[in-house]
Amino acid sequence: ERLRRKYSREIKKDADTFRICTDTIIRHVEDIGRLVDEFSSFARMPTPVLKPEDLTMIVEQAVFLQRTAHPDIAFETHLASRPIPLRCDARLVSQALINILKNAIESIEGRIVEGRPTPSGWVEVSVGEAGGRVSVIVEDNGKGLPQQHRERLTEPYVTTRSKGTGLGLAIVKKIMEDHQGELLLEDREAGGARVTLVFAGEPHPAVRSYAAEPAAELSPVSHGA
Repeated sequence: ERLRRKYSREIKKDADTFRICTDTIIRHVEDIGRLVDEFSSFARMPTPVLKPEDLTMIVEQAVFLQRTAHPDIAFETHLASRPIPLRCDARLVSQALINILKNAIESIEGRIVEGRPTPSGWVEVSVGEAGGRVSVIVEDNGKGLPQQHRERLTEPYVTTRSKGTGLGLAIVKKIMEDHQGELLLEDREAGGARVTLVFAGEPHPAVRSYAAEPAAELSPVSHGA
């Protein structure tokens, strides 16, 4: 970026080549930074500090970040109107949600790159409560879970993406194990994927009636798919 700012006005010949080269350098530096961040996160996974938190707030904040960064994708949330208490490490649970949301976004982008731009991309996030357990469900209409190495998707360094590290779901799985929870990966019948985080919850009477069904059976909102 410094090279571009310093020399872009001075270079008259092959200006397009200069721009392409600097764009490539910036992109690769960003890729390296992302790789370093993911490897560091996995290598230094902290011990969870569990305390009472509001799961609704954690989910809302994670979705807000991705909605702001990706205005071309529709994000829907189905949450309780009041706080859902959960004893957890809010920072780690937020990281797990962000990893899952990023996977959903990349899956949608991958579908578009493959020549399937319709329907438009959407991600739906629901929170349900049943049987003393709380579930966060993330659904998308992306390209779906890969068929190759499916049983190993949560293992470290296993990835089907050319620039993937194979650590996103591995980090999520580790976080859920540290919270005595579960990570479930499923295909959606209409296409795309469904990822569910299941926690041992602290039931709250204010949770809306739609959350009374088992998390994996919550009916998704129709998107015309």
